[in-house]
Amino acid sequence: MRSKQTRTLSLQLVLNLVVCCSTAAAVTRSLPLPVLTSLKNKSQSTAPELARPLLAPARCRGLIGEYGPNNDIFLILEKDGKLCALFKRVEFSLLDEVSKNIFRFPAGGARAGRQLIFTRDAGGRATRVEVDQIVRKRRQIEPEAGNQLRVKPLRPVPDLMKEALAAHPPPEMGEFRQTDLVELTKLDPTIRLEIRYATTNNFLGTVFYSEARAFMQRPAAEAVVRAHRKLRERGYGLLIHDAYRPWYVTKVFWDATPDDKKIFVADPAKGSRHNRGCAVDLTLYDLKTKKPVEMVSTYDETTDRAYPDYPGGTSLQRWHRMLLRDAMEAEGFTVYEAEWWHFDYQDWQEYRIGNVTFDRIGSNAVPTTRPGRERVGSFKLSLLPGRYRSRFCN
Repeated sequence: MRSKQTRTLSLQLVLNLVVCCSTAAAVTRSLPLPVLTSLKNKSQSTAPELARPLLAPARCRGLIGEYGPNNDIFLILEKDGKLCALFKRVEFSLLDEVSKNIFRFPAGGARAGRQLIFTRDAGGRATRVEVDQIVRKRRQIEPEAGNQLRVKPLRPVPDLMKEALAAHPPPEMGEFRQTDLVELTKLDPTIRLEIRYATTNNFLGTVFYSEARAFMQRPAAEAVVRAHRKLRERGYGLLIHDAYRPWYVTKVFWDATPDDKKIFVADPAKGSRHNRGCAVDLTLYDLKTKKPVEMVSTYDETTDRAYPDYPGGTSLQRWHRMLLRDAMEAEGFTVYEAEWWHFDYQDWQEYRIGNVTFDRIGSNAVPTTRPGRERVGSFKLSLLPGRYRSRFCN
């Protein structure tokens, strides 16, 4: 759903906290926003090669988060059972626990012996931390209850839906592969679904899909099934949130969203990657409990924690995120740079923008784009300005 176009970030490398590495390679990145991220180093060990981390100690979980102003963010995270600090975007340090709310920088560092004093609310969640007699308040980067951005539509969604259904996708010309949308759960019924746009639990609070179903172009769908079956060996399966999305839904998103929120939606004049049937939003579920695993952020979250290399959270959360990423990349997918849950299958540009509704998939009449003068929508992500590009409707 998110389009990141308007925020300009000048990058310097931060600390490269690769998910569950036993050692952390230090590099730095400076972000004026700032967004604290890490970089995935392909030469380093990835999740499937490492043991599953333990749950973070309960006493530490309420302290994890970001503190301080935009220009001086202090990040607290958990690694290998210990609380850690990423200070001034360049200094990474394990912390020694003095008491429930007091931690100390270890000997040998620039801040050796100095204390971090946390203040918690009644629920055990830290509201601020004091370091070097400077109090830094917790940054409210986590979404509010429900973990879902809510947008008040500019106009009634039923009216916009009627208009969008009567409209046509942008014209495209060129050689395209034949559309062959198949249903994921028919290829493997153990793939689970939680299709947000078939419920009101989405940013517009409206049901857009008449059925909770997930379709993809056949090569992409078969690749998802292969990833799902390999993950079973690790005790996990895939939970799908969204896959093929008809173009008219993308148009409703755009028309319903105020201008100041349009960074979060895709422009229907270009089409969404979901419209082409090669994009999928998904997470992991535990085979034993059948419940989704905990990631660094929630699905569809509009915060910096959604980045696939965001260094915060816990070791187990980051391990889950990397396990998913490795499984998908092994089957020809690429993670979207701003969302850990969004993956694009190779050659997604080779399919036309689709507009067929779920109930008509498989029929002889499959509306896509109309012939036109040029091929629109096959743009390269690298050509868009900044790191903030299509987030949820790409």
